[in-house]
Parts: sequence; C-alpha cells; structure tokens
Amino acid sequence: MPQYTLPISQIAELLAVPEEDLRALMAKRSPSQGDTTLVGLTVAEAARRMGIGRTTLYKYVASGEIPSAKVGRLRRVPVEAVNAFLQRRLSSDGFGTAA
Repeated sequence: MPQYTLPISQIAELLAVPEEDLRALMAKRSPSQGDTTLVGLTVAEAARRMGIGRTTLYKYVASGEIPSAKVGRLRRVPVEAVNAFLQRRLSSDGFGTAA
C-alpha cells in the first residue's frame, strides 16, 4: 500500500467517509493497472497490458491486426483495440474453453 503523509484515519475524516470504506477502496486499487482513464496507450503500455513484447506488438500494428494512430512522434493504440484483439484471439484459438 502506498505511503501517505496524512494518516488514513485523518484522510477519511477530511473526506467524511468511514475509514473502513476508504481502506477497502484503497485495497481494491491495484498500482499495476496503471491509469485506467487512458484511451490511447503507447506501444510499450499496450504490450505490457497484453503480456507481449513491443516488437511483437509492432508486428500486429504493421499487419493491421491492431489499429493505431500517430500522435505527434508517438504511436498510440486505443485501449478498445487491445481488448478487441484479445477477444478475437480468445475466441479463435479456443483459449476461452477448458481443456
């Protein structure tokens, strides 16, 4: 759990919420998920979410399997494109069924 300069009890009091509710909310939040408000991921972020390497993701982008867009000098991959790609792979490869 991250360290705060104020005690959790004081933060809960300032927010006018029960301390137990605040602790439960903090426990649900996983730092490994990153910023869930992002709509366009860098190639590195998208690859990390998928558990593959950047080079592999660039191959999928180049082949058109995963759409992307150039924003400035960086390539962005829509979050929906990552989810859709994984859904297609799960349904076509049969990974969604038990062995």
